[in-house]
Amino acid sequence: MSPAAGATTLVTRRSTRFVAWVRAWRAGLVPFDEIADEIAGEEEHLVADAPGAWMDVSLTQALPALSRLHPDEIRLVLPAPGDPRGLPGPGPFAGAALLAGEGVIAGELGLVPEVRTHTSGSGDEFETVLWRVLPLPAEPRPAHLEPTTAESESDLSVALAEATAQLTRLDVAQWRPELAGALAALRKPDAGTDLPPGFDPRARRLYARAAVLDRVLALAGHTAPGGAINNHEAQQRDAALRPLTAACRRALVAACNAPLAT
Repeated sequence: MSPAAGATTLVTRRSTRFVAWVRAWRAGLVPFDEIADEIAGEEEHLVADAPGAWMDVSLTQALPALSRLHPDEIRLVLPAPGDPRGLPGPGPFAGAALLAGEGVIAGELGLVPEVRTHTSGSGDEFETVLWRVLPLPAEPRPAHLEPTTAESESDLSVALAEATAQLTRLDVAQWRPELAGALAALRKPDAGTDLPPGFDPRARRLYARAAVLDRVLALAGHTAPGGAINNHEAQQRDAALRPLTAACRRALVAACNAPLAT
């Protein structure tokens, strides 16, 4: 499992928050003073290799490097093995984003979040998020046609219905009873599943649904404690979830990269 998906699996993907709020800032829809807190939430976020910095810096210190970018130059990518859409040519960013399962394209730079676990002197574990800034290839980037929010919303609904039917037949709730509560959360988006001003109602609705579903899928992707399912059952579960996972990634990309009302 990717570092992004594996860490506290019920956290919204960091790159989605980064792209949505930085795009809204660059469109003049939210003040600069708000975006670092909106991206980080309750976590501690640092940036490594930021332009002009010789050490790790805070988001607030690093984000001014993006102040000349147009909102459309800031894009979300959620690549997966066999599905690298949105990535530029081969290079450090493409490799890191593929490993993490997420990344941000910001002009000539790419950013990838790394979740790091630390242990305090008293033995308590805590996490920090380090955004690593990487150069993008200089050659022209291939054109990638992104699905519209309308197309992604339809695809996500179809994939969710099909996966639900298969998972019910496989009795996945017996393997992971906590999924029942997680699935109920699909109807109760939290503060981490809301987009900033500027996104239209369809993009906001799509993001809210896909962001929660993405966290449910991360939880469902783990093998049940105590080996409650065998390898064959795990393969059936994974096959049922794979199309839904892909549809969810496309939905998040479509929502976060959607045109802004300025």
